[in-house]
Amino acid sequence: MKKPTLPRLGEALRTLRKKHQARHSPTGFDIALADRIALLDGARWDHAAAAGGFHLRRDYLALLERHGPEQITPCYALVARGDEPVAAVAAQWLDFHGDRLGRSAPPTASVASAANAAAPASAAKKDGKERVPLGKRLLQPLARKALDRVRQRVLVCGNLLSWGNHGVSFAPGVDPADAWPAVGEALYRLRRAAKLEGQADFVVVKDVTAAEAPHFAPMELLGYRRVETEPDMVLELPPAWRSFDDYLGALGSKYRKAGKRIRDDVASTGFTVDTLAPQHVPPHAECMQQLYEQVHGNAPIRLATLQAPFWPAFAACAGEAMRTTVVRRGEQLVGFVNTLRDGDTAIGYQIGFDRSAAAEAPIYLRLLQATIENALQFGCRRLSLGRTALEPKARLGAQPQPIELWLRHRIPALNMLVKGLVGHVHHDEAPDRNPFG
Repeated sequence: MKKPTLPRLGEALRTLRKKHQARHSPTGFDIALADRIALLDGARWDHAAAAGGFHLRRDYLALLERHGPEQITPCYALVARGDEPVAAVAAQWLDFHGDRLGRSAPPTASVASAANAAAPASAAKKDGKERVPLGKRLLQPLARKALDRVRQRVLVCGNLLSWGNHGVSFAPGVDPADAWPAVGEALYRLRRAAKLEGQADFVVVKDVTAAEAPHFAPMELLGYRRVETEPDMVLELPPAWRSFDDYLGALGSKYRKAGKRIRDDVASTGFTVDTLAPQHVPPHAECMQQLYEQVHGNAPIRLATLQAPFWPAFAACAGEAMRTTVVRRGEQLVGFVNTLRDGDTAIGYQIGFDRSAAAEAPIYLRLLQATIENALQFGCRRLSLGRTALEPKARLGAQPQPIELWLRHRIPALNMLVKGLVGHVHHDEAPDRNPFG
């Protein structure tokens, strides 16, 4: 039996009143804001950010201030209760232009060939063109033109150069359920403090994991909505795996043969694979930038673009916690990938390769293999490969780990529309692969 209309209306009004009070009531925490990490108390930041790992280290954040993409501007908040640090918040202002979204091009030849190289012969797909409905073909140019005109200033809690929740860390002993409202207030204050430089329509908490999702309720009261995105592809690394050969030995026969074929094809084509020590990165910075741009320029979303000075600065900052694996033809670099050790997780990202060379051999997948080798040498228990190229990563054994965005619009009425739209946001689903079965 349905509830009477009036009681239901009263319940809805009480819910709205509760959300309004949550949005406009101070949390009682002390919040310090800064546009440079050096302006905050270093010891208190380190205490609150300890659980956040590499991406919340002050030296790395200072590096982004000097050598980060010009499209983003870092900002920070340190939340405390009296003398006790509670949370460290690292955010980035993004000047978003719609024309930085790609043209929805099909997968690149290099990635497509990598997927086929990783697949057993029986699993390889036949070539063919996807049929696009006539209506979609007619509407796409109009939608593209409208999107190109979009200009937005967005406050992103997190790191636009990586994936994972690298924007919030809670001090030891702090209950996240109690502290998330303070994070929401900190983001509100950051937005208001920067109003003179341009109104921010959206605030986004980037890449919230399944473990963090149960703490969403306080943010929902502040008007935030959930949006599921492409998953992070994660390869679990059992303690028994000591080397890449151990990894290959754990694969099923067809996938093991495919993995060996990737190495053999790269070597037989005349390419070599080795590692650059951090002090040897600077002479190759310009070449790495060119290789990075060949991949980055074809990405469907290009929110921020790195420049050549970033590569040696990043290598120096990470030191022994990073390995830069390169593919060469003679002395010429034709590919690279960075593998970062962050606690017991390795992160393989910031990849670049020459497309003409990738047409000769599966360089892309060979670089992915190198991240597995590096992660095992680091002694890590998992390897995070990110949310792109889901098929080839799945064929290497990576499994999808759900992640989501929390976002809100500054105008409550428009924020209600966001709630209705989030269910219609499309993202790619990871393929169902089990190479170890």
